Amino acid sequence: MKNSVSDQAFFIESEDEEEDKDSIRGEDDGNDSEFSNYSDDNPHHQNKPSSLNPSWPQSYRQSIDLYSSVPSPSLNFLGTPNLSRLGSSFLSSTLTRRHTPEILPSLSKPFLPPSTDNQQPQERRSSHSLLPPRGSSAKKLPHYQKASKASHELPLSRQSSYGQSVLNGINVLCGVGILSTPFAVKEGGWVGLSLLFIFGVLSFYTGILLRYCLDSQPGLETYPDIGQAAFGTVGRLVISIILYVELYACCVEYIILESDNLSSLFPNAHLNLGGYILNAHYLFAIMITLAVLPTVWLRNMSVLSYISAGGVIASILVAGCLFWVGLVDDVGFQIETTKTLNLSTFPVAIGLYGYCYSGHAVFPNIYTSMAKRSQFPMVLLASFGICGFLYAAVAVMGYMMFGESTESQYTLNLPTNLVASKVAVWTTVVNPFTKYALTISPVAMSLEELIPSNHMKSHVYSVLIRTALVFSTLAVALSIPFFGLVMSLIGSFLTMLVTLILPCVCFLSILKGKTTRFQVWICVFIIVVGSVSSLIGTYTALTEIIQQLL
Repeated sequence: MKNSVSDQAFFIESEDEEEDKDSIRGEDDGNDSEFSNYSDDNPHHQNKPSSLNPSWPQSYRQSIDLYSSVPSPSLNFLGTPNLSRLGSSFLSSTLTRRHTPEILPSLSKPFLPPSTDNQQPQERRSSHSLLPPRGSSAKKLPHYQKASKASHELPLSRQSSYGQSVLNGINVLCGVGILSTPFAVKEGGWVGLSLLFIFGVLSFYTGILLRYCLDSQPGLETYPDIGQAAFGTVGRLVISIILYVELYACCVEYIILESDNLSSLFPNAHLNLGGYILNAHYLFAIMITLAVLPTVWLRNMSVLSYISAGGVIASILVAGCLFWVGLVDDVGFQIETTKTLNLSTFPVAIGLYGYCYSGHAVFPNIYTSMAKRSQFPMVLLASFGICGFLYAAVAVMGYMMFGESTESQYTLNLPTNLVASKVAVWTTVVNPFTKYALTISPVAMSLEELIPSNHMKSHVYSVLIRTALVFSTLAVALSIPFFGLVMSLIGSFLTMLVTLILPCVCFLSILKGKTTRFQVWICVFIIVVGSVSSLIGTYTALTEIIQQLL
C-alpha cells in the first residue's frame, strides 16, 4: 500500500462494451470463485456473531478508493452525453461515483444508524455499511442499512476492465520502493536479490487468498471487513490500525524523500533564524510540509487524484533515466566493488524487498470493482510480473553502476550535471508531492469519525486534525531522517503483517474446515516465513536507526 497510489487507467471502453456491461456482470456473478459458497455451509461461521456491526472505521472503503484512484466520478462537466461517456471511460470509471470527505456518511452520521422503515434494494455494500445477518438471505437487508444506502450513496457497479485493473495494480505496487532496490542489493548482496522473487511469489499467493476471503461471505469488500469476518470487531480494529500506521509511515517517507532529493539539488541552501541555522535537509523538509498542508485541507481531493494519475509513468521515467545515465551518458560501472553476500546488513534488505509488494490493502478494492472477477488472478499475475521485472532491472543496473557507494535512493547517486539526472530527481520530487494528501487522507478521515456528532459539521475540527497529522509526520521525519532504514522498518514490521501473515491467518480462520491440507501447509509456511522475516528485519532496522541516532 504504501507504495503510493493507483492511477486512473488510460483505456477507452467502446460503446458496445458499455451496452454489454450488464450481461457480462450477470455471467461473471455466477462463477466468481469456487470458494464463493464457503460461508453457506461452514459451521465455523455459524459460531460467529450474527452480523457485522458498523465498527470503526466506517470511512475505509471510500477513503481507500480515493487514495488508490480505483473509482472515478462521472465527468458531467464535459458537456454532451457522448463527451461525458468518453471522459468517464478514459479516466477508468470503475465505480459510479467517488466519495469525498465532503459527502462521506461516516462523517455525518452516528456509528449506529437510526431505525427506519424505508427499504431500498442494493447490489453490494461498502465497508461502512452493515452486513446481513447470517441467517438471512443476501438480498434481504437490515432496514437501517437500506436507509443509509438511500440517503448518501449510489449503488456500486463493477465496470473495471482487465487492462484497467492491471494498470491500477501496477501503480499500487510500483511506487517509491523502486528507488531503494539498488540499495537493497547493496545491503544483501547479489544473493539477497532472490528475496525479491521469493516475496513476489508469496505475495501473489496471499493476494489470491484475499479474494477467497472476500467471496466467503456476502458484503465483504475491504481488508478490515475480512478482519472482522475472521476475528470480529477486534480483528477489524487491529487490521485497520496497522493499515493506517502504514499509510502514515509512507507520508513520513515522502518528506524524507523530498528533503534528501532537494538537498542534493541545492546542497548549500540554508536559513539563519536568529543565530539558529537550518541546513538544507531541515529547510526543505519544513518547506515541503508547508507546501502540502493546503492540499490536505481540501474537502474534495478528486482533482489531486487525477493529478497523481502519472504514478506508473513516473516510475518508468525514473527507471529510464537510470538506464540512460548508465548506458548512454556512459557514467560507467563498478562491478568489481559489488559483493555476492553481505551478511552483516542482510536483514535490512529483507524489509526493503518486502516493502516492494505492499499493495494488499488496496487489492480488495480493485477486486470488487472488476467487471469480470474471475480474471483477478491474471490481474495479480500481470501486476506482480511487470513490477517484479522492473524492480529487478533497476536493482541490477543501479548496483552495477554505483557498487558499494549506492545510496538509499539511487537518484542521490546520479551526477547532478546530466539532464537525465535532473529529470529523474525532479520527477521524484514532484510525484510524491501530489500524493501526500491522498495518502494521509484515509488516516485523517478515520480520526474525524471520532469527532462527537454535534461537532461533525464544523470544518475547524477537520482542519485541526489534518494539520496536526501533517506536522507530526514532519517531526518524525526530522527525528529519523534515514530513508532506507525507515523503509526497511516499514517493510519488515508492517508490510510483512499486511502482505504475508494476516491474509493467511484470516483465510484459515474464515474458511476453516473448507481448506485442503496443502492450502493449510502453504499458509503455515508463509506465516512462518513472514514472522521470521518480520522479527529479524524489524530488530535489525531498529538497531541500525538507534545506532545512527546515537
